[in-house]
Amino acid sequence: MKLDDYLLAYLQYLSTVITNSSHTVDAYKRDITKFIDFVKQEGIEELKDIDRLLIMNYVTKLRMGELGSKTISNTSLARNFAALRSFYYFLIEFYQFDENPFLLMKNIKKEKKLPEFLFYNEIEILLDSIDTESALGIRNRALFELMYASGLRVSEVSELTRQQIDFPNRIVLVKGKGNKERLVPFHEEAAMWLLRYMNEVRLQFTNEKEVFVFLNKNGKKISSRGIQYVLDQISVASGLQMKIHPHMLRHSFATHLLDNGADLRVVQELLGHENLSTTQIYTHVTSDRLKTAYSRAHPRSKMRSES
Repeated sequence: MKLDDYLLAYLQYLSTVITNSSHTVDAYKRDITKFIDFVKQEGIEELKDIDRLLIMNYVTKLRMGELGSKTISNTSLARNFAALRSFYYFLIEFYQFDENPFLLMKNIKKEKKLPEFLFYNEIEILLDSIDTESALGIRNRALFELMYASGLRVSEVSELTRQQIDFPNRIVLVKGKGNKERLVPFHEEAAMWLLRYMNEVRLQFTNEKEVFVFLNKNGKKISSRGIQYVLDQISVASGLQMKIHPHMLRHSFATHLLDNGADLRVVQELLGHENLSTTQIYTHVTSDRLKTAYSRAHPRSKMRSES
C-alpha cells in the first residue's frame, strides 16, 4: 500500500466515522501530507520504517522552516504531533502497525500568549471619551467603569443583576465560570457612575421588574456581543490606534493592581482564577514593563544601548 493511500484512508475515516469538523480534517491533512512528503524525500517507502532519528530530523527541518515558507511555533508543532500520533493510532488499529513512533516525542509546551492590556493613561482616555450627555452614554460609562474597577469578564457584566450589587459597601457578587461566586470591590468613581445610571437613566429603558443591571436600548439585557459593539464605537471615538476588546479591561485591571503592589493571590481571588498559574501570566507582563522602563531610564543601560 502506497504512503498516500494510508493518508486517504485515514482522512475518510475522520470524515465518516469520527465525524470531525472540516477544519480539523483539513489541518490534519496538511500536517500529515507534509510529513509524508518529507518521508518520500528521504527515500523511505514504508511508514513502518520510521524511527526516532528520522522524526528528530523532521522536527529540526520544521523548526528551521525548511519544509515550508517559515519556521513554526511550538503551538503549531504540538498540533502537528497530535495529528501524526492520531494517524499512527489509526494505522495500528486497522493496518497492524506495531508501534506509534510519535509517542517517543515529548509533548511540546505551547507558547503562552501574554494578555493584551491598556496603560493607565489609555484607560483614562478611553473612559473619558464616552459621551455622557445621553442615557446610553451614561450606561456605557457605568458599564466600562465597573469592568475596569472589578476585572469582570464580559459575560459576568452582561449577566449582572441588581441584587448582586451592594452599594453601601461597594462590593459586587460575581457569578463566574462554573457558577462559582466571588466578592469583588469597586471604587468610588465606578460607584458614582453606577448610581447615576441606576437612578437617572436605567428606568428609561425598562421598568422596575427587570432584574439585569445593564440593558440595551430595547430594555433587554445587553449581550456580550452588544458590549463589544459599543466598545468598538468608543475605541474609535477615543482616538486610540488599537483594536480594543472587553477582556483587555480585565487584563488591565490585573496588570495595574500588580504594578501597584497587590499580592498575586489577592489578584487571583479577585479574578476568580482557580489556579495561581493562570494569574501568574500577568507577572510576565509587569516584569516586561519593568525591564523596558529600566532600560530606558537607567543611565548605565542607556550608555550600553547607545554605544
